[in-house]
Amino acid sequence: MSELAAEGISVVLTCRVLSIARQVYYRWLAEPVTDAELEQAYRANALHDAHREDPEFGYRYLHEEAARAGQPMSARTAWRICSDNGWWSAFAKRRSKNGKRPGPPVHDDLVRRNFTATRANQVWLTDITEHPTAEGKLYLCAIKDVFSRRIVGYSIDSRMTSRLAVRALANAVARRRVDGADVAGCTLHSDRGSQFRSRRFVHALSRHGLVGSMGRVGAAGDNAAMESFFGLLQNNVLDRRSWDSREELRIAIVTWIERTYHRRRRQSGLGRLTPIEYETIMTTSVALTA
Repeated sequence: MSELAAEGISVVLTCRVLSIARQVYYRWLAEPVTDAELEQAYRANALHDAHREDPEFGYRYLHEEAARAGQPMSARTAWRICSDNGWWSAFAKRRSKNGKRPGPPVHDDLVRRNFTATRANQVWLTDITEHPTAEGKLYLCAIKDVFSRRIVGYSIDSRMTSRLAVRALANAVARRRVDGADVAGCTLHSDRGSQFRSRRFVHALSRHGLVGSMGRVGAAGDNAAMESFFGLLQNNVLDRRSWDSREELRIAIVTWIERTYHRRRRQSGLGRLTPIEYETIMTTSVALTA
């Protein structure tokens, strides 16, 4: 506006066009924003974007995400900005006694505890589990095809973020496409975890042509078929021993899923077949019928 005024365009006219009160402009002119204030605003914006993307992050993780976004700062500065704006981890909120509940669903419940499917890639289920090691917790996000009970995709990491869920989804889509399958239109059911409500995950669903579905708050039965898989994993791998490192546990999880669960563990609901056998037989039958 100052440059326009220097060129002969009045401040009154400029303010009218931009719908800005003249008092605000003159107040800013008398006390312009300092470089320090501008830097603080950029830092707060980076922290806010990271918090909105992953509400479960505490200030330490938000501090790292802001640095990756080009706004480095000290951890103390990140804590102060987050504290001033009330940007706390969603986990910390749940531990408090303020009565707050998980956020609203971004999808309707399309499954309604009907864990059946007539073909592969019709209904997928997903959830996240965690387990401690001597190095810290390890998180697993898995995606299960209701039709064959096969784990079609998974992701393992030291952090429970939206990226964990997005990578599991990308892994599932890639695996199915290698098999020549079209996953467009498949329903992916989850709980209301912040990872599955994040913009990043919702955009990934849309990008791959999948339809989101979410259960109710506090209703474990709404995703019971996925919980049953995690129960097997808990009994057969996670609780069998203590784990010295995340990598050691990661290898054990992958080995059990790919070698034991998929190819050796026969299930009564699949006619005493393994998930791989069931998919192979049913896919062949459909092809012959066609």
